[in-house]
Amino acid sequence: MTDVDPNNEATFHEHVICSDSREINLPKEAVLDELKRCAFCEDAIFAVKLALEEALCNAVKHGNQGDPTKKVTIRYAVSIEKVVVIVRDEGEGFSPTTVPDPTTPERLPIPSGRGIMLIRAYMDEVRYRDKGRELFFMKRRTPSTP
Repeated sequence: MTDVDPNNEATFHEHVICSDSREINLPKEAVLDELKRCAFCEDAIFAVKLALEEALCNAVKHGNQGDPTKKVTIRYAVSIEKVVVIVRDEGEGFSPTTVPDPTTPERLPIPSGRGIMLIRAYMDEVRYRDKGRELFFMKRRTPSTP
C-alpha cells in the first residue's frame, strides 16, 4: 500500500458512512488515532476532533438532511507535518457566505449555527468546494510545549 500524502488526495484513507449521527465515530476515531500515532499535541488533536465532529454533523444533518439513503464520504491524510480532512455529502450544497454570523446579538441565544465558525477558528485552512457539498480543512503541526 502506498503511504498517504496530505499533498496528494489520491493517497488518502477513505470512510463512507450513511447519514446517521451514530456512524460518525468510526471515521473520527481513525483520524484521531493517526494524529496520536504521529505524536500531534493535545491541542491539535482537540482542534481536529472538534472540526471533524462539526463537519460530520453538518454533512449528516444539513447536507444530507438526515436521509439514510445518502452517504457521507470522509477522506484524510495525516503526516508528521499536517493533517488534511475532506468531508463530502450528497446534498444540494450551500454557500457558506449565506450562513448567519452566530456572534451577532440576536443570534447569541440560539444554541446552534456555530460549526462553520468553529472549524474556521481551529483549522489553518478551510475551503468549501463543489457548491458547498465538500469541505476541505487542514491543520499544520505546531510545536508542543513541554
